[in-house]
Amino acid sequence: MKALQPFFKTHGNTVKILIISAFILHSCGPDKKANTDEKLVAKKDSIVQITTTVMDFKSPDTIPYGWNTFNYQNKSTETHFFLLDKYPEGKTIQDTKNEVFPPFDKGMDLINEGKTEAGYAEFNNLPAWFFEVVFSGGSGLVSPNKNSTTTVKLEPGYYILECYVKMPNGKFHSSMGMAKPIIVSNEKSTISPPSPTTIITISSTEGINYSGSITKGPQVFSVEFKDQVVHENFVGHDVNLVKLADTTNLEALESWMNWADPKGLITPAPEGVTFLGGVNDSPAGSIGYFKVDLEPGFYAFISEVPNTMKKGMLKTFSVQE
Repeated sequence: MKALQPFFKTHGNTVKILIISAFILHSCGPDKKANTDEKLVAKKDSIVQITTTVMDFKSPDTIPYGWNTFNYQNKSTETHFFLLDKYPEGKTIQDTKNEVFPPFDKGMDLINEGKTEAGYAEFNNLPAWFFEVVFSGGSGLVSPNKNSTTTVKLEPGYYILECYVKMPNGKFHSSMGMAKPIIVSNEKSTISPPSPTTIITISSTEGINYSGSITKGPQVFSVEFKDQVVHENFVGHDVNLVKLADTTNLEALESWMNWADPKGLITPAPEGVTFLGGVNDSPAGSIGYFKVDLEPGFYAFISEVPNTMKKGMLKTFSVQE
């Protein structure tokens, strides 16, 4: 795909927004309230509660800047996550509707017709500001009726809270309503990051690594992003924790984690996997945290990229009684 090389070299970090988050715009905008008639503001010393019951995010509309701990309750029948996308100053979803829809819709039409190279080439017509969006972390995948607790550091600004797991028909959750503007204010949070029991590092060259054994009970994992790159499916790496069963097929899990695969990230998740959170796509040099209460059994850390085994981004481990 030589015609695509200039585009991905210059704009690779934002292809995630381009291919996935633009689906948001058909169902959500700053003139539509994604929660209630009253704007909800999170206190600077409180945990940010996010709840999904169907295809939605119920959360505060405004949160403080700095360290924020998110308690995500997935009360739905689908697997979800949330990712925080920081928009450039002065830009909102409405700007994306006006300036991104035409090239995006044409590009996606071409891709769906099997003209992949021509479709991606069409994205060269997108506005320059669109490639300044910063993926700023969030929760890893969470199975139905499970919770996750994630701590990330955020700068003030306008963000979009989104999930792009796919429906059985291939439609992204974000196009079904799982996208919500959220403001990070100029009031500083008083939350501090937790002390980790296990330190995880992730990079494009060394994969996912950690030292020591992981024990049962309450655990706090820190995730350091030593670098961040665009992988073959046009997304950056992250860390997801999954509990494995005896029936789990790791190759099926690896394929499912690649959204670009026709069956990737489509509900239901593969047999024998229970997602317990993690830290979503974050900038190079950043650190995020997630908490989990581990039971004895078999687990894995896995990233949402292709070829995780080859890249060292699928690491299994056991927790003893």
